[in-house]
Amino acid sequence: MSNSTRLSEKEFETSKSKDSNFAVFSEEDASSTTEKGLFSSGFLQMNKEFKMQRHLKSRHIQMIAIGGSIGTGLFVTISNGLINGGPGSLFIATTFWTLIILMLTTAIGEMVCYLPVASPFIEMAGRCVDEAFEVCAGYNFFLMEACYIPFEITACNTMIHYWRSDYSPAITFVVQTLLYVLFNVFTVKWFGESEFWMSITKLILCIGLLFFTFITMVGGNPQHDAFGFRYWNDPGAFATYYRDGPLGRFQGFVSALTTACFFVVGPEYLSMVAAEARNPKKTMSGAFRTVIYRLALFYIGGALSVGILVAYNDPTLVAHTGQEDASASPYVVAMNNMGISGLPHVINVTIIMSAASAGNSYFYAASRQLYALSKRGYAPSCFQMVTKKGIPITCMAVTTCFALLSLLQLGNDSAIVLEWIVNLVTGAQMLNYAFMCVTYYCFYRAVNAQGLDRMDRKMFIYRSWFQPYSIIIAGAFIWTMVFILGYSVFLPGNWSIETFLFSYIMIFVNLAIFLFWKILKRTSFHKPAEVDLVTGMEEIDEHIYEYYANMEANNQRDDTLFRRIMAWVF
Repeated sequence: MSNSTRLSEKEFETSKSKDSNFAVFSEEDASSTTEKGLFSSGFLQMNKEFKMQRHLKSRHIQMIAIGGSIGTGLFVTISNGLINGGPGSLFIATTFWTLIILMLTTAIGEMVCYLPVASPFIEMAGRCVDEAFEVCAGYNFFLMEACYIPFEITACNTMIHYWRSDYSPAITFVVQTLLYVLFNVFTVKWFGESEFWMSITKLILCIGLLFFTFITMVGGNPQHDAFGFRYWNDPGAFATYYRDGPLGRFQGFVSALTTACFFVVGPEYLSMVAAEARNPKKTMSGAFRTVIYRLALFYIGGALSVGILVAYNDPTLVAHTGQEDASASPYVVAMNNMGISGLPHVINVTIIMSAASAGNSYFYAASRQLYALSKRGYAPSCFQMVTKKGIPITCMAVTTCFALLSLLQLGNDSAIVLEWIVNLVTGAQMLNYAFMCVTYYCFYRAVNAQGLDRMDRKMFIYRSWFQPYSIIIAGAFIWTMVFILGYSVFLPGNWSIETFLFSYIMIFVNLAIFLFWKILKRTSFHKPAEVDLVTGMEEIDEHIYEYYANMEANNQRDDTLFRRIMAWVF
């Protein structure tokens, strides 16, 4: 390690020991540091040499993954799949898609735990596939996360309409955006703590609704009606969509599958925190091993629950579909049908907190992705500015601007704006998963070509299942869904320019970015034997060494029974 590197690390450690988020320094200090790429405004100090810091604990990471993976879709938007496909189609579609995402998640988990750097599945796309492929994958993920922010802001506004609507949507926009900025702008630890507690509320809601379903279906409701799986028989398990007969039931299943593609999400949120995790290899591997099972329980359990609680042709449910407020939630409809008062209001409050938590995660992920693009040279260098507390402040400013898209609801019906954003981000999300499949497959080929042993537990602390077959299967279905997500727009009488654009525009955007960078930089696809699987490993090993050295110096252990229990619970 060079002396200059040692000096910068010493300065960085000194800066970390100060209490303030931004340093106060004189004009002489400012002039002397200009040559080092350091920005000063008299009281605000930012430096490109500052690094994002590893402050997130295992419990933070577990909850960030859950917080970003469970939003309003699981509680409200899921009703679209129930209405169009019926309970049977929704349950089968959700189970099927969850299995596909689990195969993808285990594959990406192996790659992330091998090299837990910033935006690992994006950076590895450039290392294992092609630089132009990394650029389009990186911008696709950034735009997806950034566009999720106005979705959650708009969703929160419509949820408040459950009580009243005689106010300007700008109020919820200002309050929610301000909270996102406050939770993210000071320190990574603040973000981790805020997301931890908001995600706990989300967990309580998921578990509570599962218990609510079981208790009420066996007769624990005001009518003492043990309805069980009544609605699976009348009106039935499978609804028809657009057509009658078998073709209509198949289209109903496809509609339920597209709904599942929106609310069943994968490893991106868990992966994004790899660069800011303490003891990253052990922490990330533990998170991947446990969080996927919990998410599977909530997704599949949630799909089963809504099909038990309410019929797909329930007049109230159908009348409120597309409104995206609590009145469109199958749980709230079921509670009102049973004559349960008070509880729908509690559910609405927790769903609002769920939306706020998801938006908080999206805000974090978008800013970190833009920072990673800048560090790799794919975005302007001004986005590399990081505060002494490790916050990419200029990236956060850009991310905040995307929240302005939620103001579209001031001139349009909020349900229409939500539909546009849902179509846009679902298409980007499918492309993100498709890019992940290609990246891991090339990573797997590179590992084999370079003679690395995937059975070596020190090198591959987390190993995925049945490779390369599972990633090939997952990739085949994911790439298929990329092109059929908006298929309904091509059915007779359904053509809509807005729906077509918001369903498929990200395909054209990514293709344009890929070709632009490919032609501009004349990049070439990497051969497996030449893929860089080493850069960054030394820095991670140094951090792990220092982590255990500090633990030993303080007579601490990270493998106590209590820590293991807490790691599983949180």
